[in-house]
Amino acid sequence: MTTTGTGANAPSSPDTTSTADTPDVTGVTGVTGVTEVGDVTDVTEVTGSADIVTDHDRGIHGYHQQKQEHLKRLRRIEGQIRGLQRMVDEDVYCIDILTQVSASTKALQSFALQLLEEHLRHCVADAAVKGGDEIDAKVKEATQAIARMLRT
Repeated sequence: MTTTGTGANAPSSPDTTSTADTPDVTGVTGVTGVTEVGDVTDVTEVTGSADIVTDHDRGIHGYHQQKQEHLKRLRRIEGQIRGLQRMVDEDVYCIDILTQVSASTKALQSFALQLLEEHLRHCVADAAVKGGDEIDAKVKEATQAIARMLRT
């Protein structure tokens, strides 16, 4: 928006469109066209069924929004592991090393739980939108990941 000489707001270009002009198609079936609904960005009717293209289809994973925080957290965990190496090298008392091992393990488990939550919210939810066999595959994949986490 630009300001006119009288202080009133005027559109900065005549072809600027407002998001208020875009209809909300959440929960609507039989939609033709392109719109944005959460992670679903393209909905086009094709012979009675919708082809849905999501961020996940474009290679954007559930952790993408928090990628920098995750990398920072992993670097902190990496520092804990280097600390363990230093403790062994310096012949630190074994119980003190075990305490640090426990802290490092908990930090990795906490990271894994957050990543799992993001996977469920993004990847599994994406498959649920698409339906069919994809949802069964994603639920099975998540269940197997949980089982691996519980074995540790």
